[in-house]
Amino acid sequence: LGEAKNLPTYPGPNKMRDCYCTVNLDQEEVFRTKIVEKSLCPFYGEDFYCEIPRTFRHLSFYIFDRDVFRRDSIIGKVAIQKEDLQKYHNRDTWFQLQHVDADSEVQGKVHLELRLSEVITDTGVVCHKLATRVLECQGLPIVNGQCDPYATVTLAGPSRQTKVKKKTNNPHFDEVFYFEVTRPSSYNKKSHFDIEDVDEVDKMEIRVDLWNASNLKFGDEFLGELRLPLKFLRQSSSYEAWYFLQPRDNGNKSLKPDDLGSLRLNVVYTEDHVFSSDYYSPLRDVLLKSADVEPVSASAAHILGEVCREKQEAAIPLVRLFLHYGRIVPFISAIANAEVKRTQDPNTIFRGNSLTSKCIDETMKLAGMHYLQVTLKPIIDEICQVHKPCEIDPVKLKDGENLENNRENLRQYVDRIFTVITKSGVSCPTVMCDIFFSLRESAAKRFQGDLDVRYTAVSSFIFLRFFAPAILSPNLFQLTPHHPDPQTSRTLTLISKTIQTLGSLSKSKSANFKESYMATFYDYFNEQKYADAVKNFLDLISSSGRRDHKSIEQPILLKEGFMIKRAQGRKRFGMKNFKKRWFRLTNHEFTYQKSKGDHPLCSIPIENILAVERLEEESFKMKNMFQVIQPERRVLYIQANNCVEAKDWIDILTKVSQCNKKRLTVYHPSAYLNGHWLCCKATADNTPGCTPCTGGLPANIQLDIDGDRETERIYSLFNLYMPKLEKMQEACGSKSVYDGPEEEEYSTFIIDDPKETYKTLRLIIEGVGTLEQEHAQYKRDKFKKTKYGSQEHPIGDKSFQTYIRQQSEISAHSI
Repeated sequence: LGEAKNLPTYPGPNKMRDCYCTVNLDQEEVFRTKIVEKSLCPFYGEDFYCEIPRTFRHLSFYIFDRDVFRRDSIIGKVAIQKEDLQKYHNRDTWFQLQHVDADSEVQGKVHLELRLSEVITDTGVVCHKLATRVLECQGLPIVNGQCDPYATVTLAGPSRQTKVKKKTNNPHFDEVFYFEVTRPSSYNKKSHFDIEDVDEVDKMEIRVDLWNASNLKFGDEFLGELRLPLKFLRQSSSYEAWYFLQPRDNGNKSLKPDDLGSLRLNVVYTEDHVFSSDYYSPLRDVLLKSADVEPVSASAAHILGEVCREKQEAAIPLVRLFLHYGRIVPFISAIANAEVKRTQDPNTIFRGNSLTSKCIDETMKLAGMHYLQVTLKPIIDEICQVHKPCEIDPVKLKDGENLENNRENLRQYVDRIFTVITKSGVSCPTVMCDIFFSLRESAAKRFQGDLDVRYTAVSSFIFLRFFAPAILSPNLFQLTPHHPDPQTSRTLTLISKTIQTLGSLSKSKSANFKESYMATFYDYFNEQKYADAVKNFLDLISSSGRRDHKSIEQPILLKEGFMIKRAQGRKRFGMKNFKKRWFRLTNHEFTYQKSKGDHPLCSIPIENILAVERLEEESFKMKNMFQVIQPERRVLYIQANNCVEAKDWIDILTKVSQCNKKRLTVYHPSAYLNGHWLCCKATADNTPGCTPCTGGLPANIQLDIDGDRETERIYSLFNLYMPKLEKMQEACGSKSVYDGPEEEEYSTFIIDDPKETYKTLRLIIEGVGTLEQEHAQYKRDKFKKTKYGSQEHPIGDKSFQTYIRQQSEISAHSI
């Protein structure tokens, strides 16, 4: 989420607004930025990443204006259809804000059955009747925290109404309404429509509207509509299908789209179809052998880095795949060693955006996230909350600020952060230490005359690419929920610069700063004790015989936040009501308290979590609920704020409790209420579960990785860059035949051994070709089985219509 521009002015004298932006799946909010005060061009600069746990039609972004006295008002929205996300993939785009009104805010689908039949009346004449059966709806929007839906059905004349279904956005109506379609005609006419009647029927349409029954004086809220012309019933007198609800067209086109300003977004959306593991064996085997290929530039993983437009694209799935199979250290050691051999100057070691540096960055981000939480989070939180003035540029000083006081504030912060970093060596994750050991050895061997290179090789990662960026942008490393405010951001920038220079161990420190005020400030730290502390820290994290950090037992905070829980019935006569509580999960216990920082009201040791599963909505008529099952059948029922958060909590609680010896294999998907389990109707509360628990996840919290999914991503990249792979094959042929000057188009590839590289390329192209055939077959099979109008693909599903069009083009082409 970048920034908004030219928002409409506030009608009051101030004209400025206090705005925040939300990210929504359809209309369900899954993320909210901080509030930017007093601005009509607010800058957010916030990243949000999530796995999408359900189907959706639109990814929407709403800009709200905060109002202290009333409900926050919506200024406008950007709604991107799911099938259009690929158009904007990974590039900055400005979107015009659109107007928001109740008539356009629609989601959900409805299941209808229509039957047109001839009826002979008592007087012997024929008329045509339409039976409309409203069966059920799914995924209706929740309005102001509730949904009490009903449907109205209209043909020409007054509408008929279903019963209101309370507290559900998936109502089952199963009600039938009869309408007279044509005027009676004499019995001696043919027993079907005459032409006149047909024309009349063709012009008619049946309309189904969904409403939320509201207790407010403003009336019921519109949820969506469906208009169906009756002419399609000429082919078949009975028709049953699912339909997407549509917005109501009020003909309100007078408002210009540019009245509301615009929003800059960069959306990265990936959707992969992942086969079972055996499909990926050939490609995966070639990739996992990369560390053992001589030279490493002829390996499949290195080739992926060569053909991808951005090294980062290749690094993310490669690192995750190698971490999953425990091959990350030998792979990074091999590519780092090759890079060191190509480096001429020890001062530029690992400074470029090579595959090695991107892979190490990604590994540190995955494996070091909890290390950062333990090391930096407490002091970063304090800096964000206390707002001490730390500006040391005389030009930027505010009125009333004292330069010396500010320098002292900043010096204290730098000192404290420097100390926590240099004393944290024993907590550094093993996988990072093993990589640093290998970097240190390669660098020392290559540049034997330079005694400092063994330190700079490691510090260029741990300080320059790990701690310094985390201090500069704590929100990107999950240290703070939002981008810090401008003053805090400036403080963190000054701290980050100083820490980066302290960690770099370069000879003339002050010369590193363009700004004279930074050089003056750095004089505080020009003592030998700082250089010694850095070297001791780097020695510890890059030595092979270091103490295992797992022996240092301190709780790691994994996740926290407000949720709503139902009382567990710990008190004999206590009420089982719902309350909002602050939940906190560490690798030792799961607790909740009234609010953040309070004493825990309840603590569940991790070893007492026997299962964590979703809870069906019918139990309490509440969405996004899950259950934490404990010994003696005690269950804690919790409601998360949205579907993404519910999935996050279920995943992390499942992971952290995965190794518990008494984990359950079966559970009840619904609650025990009024003397029986709602799911299986068993009456005893200690009846074993009726449904198998969902599949286990890896026990290592840091590395929850699906190896097949990462191989599928790598296949997609190879497939995307197939022309470059073929060009690389040509380059290998050219190099081995003519060992002379290269053609310019081949010079971008690193090819040390043309024969080995060619051999690997052939294996990659074969593996990718086989997978491509499997994908094509899967699509053909899916195309044959899929019915338009089914629950999975309701009528109005544009992505499915696009898919049908593509498939028919492919099949026509093949014919």
